[in-house]
Amino acid sequence: MNLSEIKDLMAQFDQSSLREFSFKQDGNELRFSKNERQELPVSAPASLVSEQVNQAVVTSDINSEAAVVQVDSQSSQTAEGDLVESPLVGVAYLAPAPGKPSFVSVGDSVKKGQTLMIIEAMKVMNEVPAPCDGVVTEILVADEDVIEYGQGLVRIK
Repeated sequence: MNLSEIKDLMAQFDQSSLREFSFKQDGNELRFSKNERQELPVSAPASLVSEQVNQAVVTSDINSEAAVVQVDSQSSQTAEGDLVESPLVGVAYLAPAPGKPSFVSVGDSVKKGQTLMIIEAMKVMNEVPAPCDGVVTEILVADEDVIEYGQGLVRIK
């Protein structure tokens, strides 16, 4: 797949109502997401990063070297603290209901067992408890993000 075909797919995805799109062909993979925040390392040949496109993730197998490209309008900073990982696959909700305040915010003190967020899986709302006492230093997901098992959710110091 060449760069012009990738750009064409990105334009079509941008105009669609889809939130995420994945395409695999001959060992190559494209993945697009309109979710608010995704953090992946940037390491790819300069020829693949010719134009800035917000929230596009391109994964490709080039001469047996995996290349991952993310072009994002925000630069991420590494926060301190222990990573709280997702115990299951589902949709993350940062508040108990729409329009309600979030369970936690950056800078909040939390106690062991306090609810950090809810993950909906198969119509079941699963609370994610704080594993220890501490202060929330970073929230790594946005409300209604689709998350995977083991994905980082929150950092607590």
